Amino acid sequence: MRSSVGISQVQHNSPGRDFRSNRSLNAEWVEVTNNGRRAVNLDGWTLTDRDGNRYRFDDVRLAGRSSVRVHTGQGRDTRRDVYQDRRRQIWDSRDTATLRDARGRVVDTESWGRGRR
Repeated sequence: MRSSVGISQVQHNSPGRDFRSNRSLNAEWVEVTNNGRRAVNLDGWTLTDRDGNRYRFDDVRLAGRSSVRVHTGQGRDTRRDVYQDRRRQIWDSRDTATLRDARGRVVDTESWGRGRR
């Protein structure tokens, strides 16, 4: 059975000059969407980049037909936005985001830039 949850959008390399400010870091994000009607508990799911940087979802319940943005910087988690609390960008101009469920199975991948894999 195919998952109803997947990567729907990516904003890599935050727009504007990169000063590593928290505002700049939070302008870089990956959006995960539940296209199904039923809520999905993302607890234990992970989002990784090509270099192995990993974000683990903790107690995130994604309602049916809704999305959550995973921002790189620091902030207060809400239903629509969660934060990795990093101090540097991780999503490069040429990268791959991989979403895995709590069992470690690949649910979705999204690649961008030259030399996509």
